Amino acid sequence: MNISTSAPTPERILHRLDWQVIRRLDGYLQGDYRSLFYGSGVDFADLREYQPEDDIRYIDWNVSARMNTPYVRKYVEDREVIAWFLLDLSPSVDFGKLDNQKRNVLIDFVATLARILTRHGNRVGAMMYGSRVQHTVPARGGRNQVLRIINDLLKQPRQKQGSITDLAPLFNSGLNAIKKRSLVFVISDFISAPGWEKSLNLLSQRHEVIVIRLWDPREMEIPDIGTIVMEDAETGEQLYVDTHDKKFRQRFQEAATQREKTLTETFKRAGVDALPLSTEEDLIRAIVRFATIRRQHRK
Repeated sequence: MNISTSAPTPERILHRLDWQVIRRLDGYLQGDYRSLFYGSGVDFADLREYQPEDDIRYIDWNVSARMNTPYVRKYVEDREVIAWFLLDLSPSVDFGKLDNQKRNVLIDFVATLARILTRHGNRVGAMMYGSRVQHTVPARGGRNQVLRIINDLLKQPRQKQGSITDLAPLFNSGLNAIKKRSLVFVISDFISAPGWEKSLNLLSQRHEVIVIRLWDPREMEIPDIGTIVMEDAETGEQLYVDTHDKKFRQRFQEAATQREKTLTETFKRAGVDALPLSTEEDLIRAIVRFATIRRQHRK
């Protein structure tokens, strides 16, 4: 099932997601969203000796040096979660089929997660980024807050092409504005100028960060359909290419594969879990798959 945002109002979008997505997620996850929302926990609780299955990110190196054996930090989870959505709305997010662009997937994902979180008494906020952070929705709870975020997303203007996106200011804004340790969803296609990696690392040291990486299958492989015009989604630059050229198609695919590998390694170094979310993937299946992976990480 592909989810689109053809419904014209926030109320209709949320109603559709309540019935088509969230009710089914309740069934698949049996109401247990801990595996999706909780990773390391929120508040520091205690220290204990390192065990082979522990995440090395939580080793306390100072204590380990004094005790001459590895120790890890343990956390307890707050009853209330404060969640933030850092949202990339740069020009490349408008790529995809007309009725199901990456922007559509972003809106449905944010609305779904915000609705689930606020249903359980948590607060959610959002930062919306085009060429800069153009709009911030302070963290609040309740259904009306979800409707506000959807409404503000629908009203955000599509960015004009012309320059390469730089995601570092989005992550830096999150670092500066989000004071209390929070659950932070970074939702982007990560088509950006280099240099954002350090800011993501810093963000993940302060908060529980989950990356949602948007992508479209047409970004990975070009079909053999003759001469076409390719356009850079960020700059608008156009180039005529002959897709009959097997070597060109192969180079394109190799470059896309290398980019995927580089991003995966970057997220791993930053210590963040990442969910690749395709414009053609079933949203429910993707979320359940991700929850299963995070549950395994917690064991």
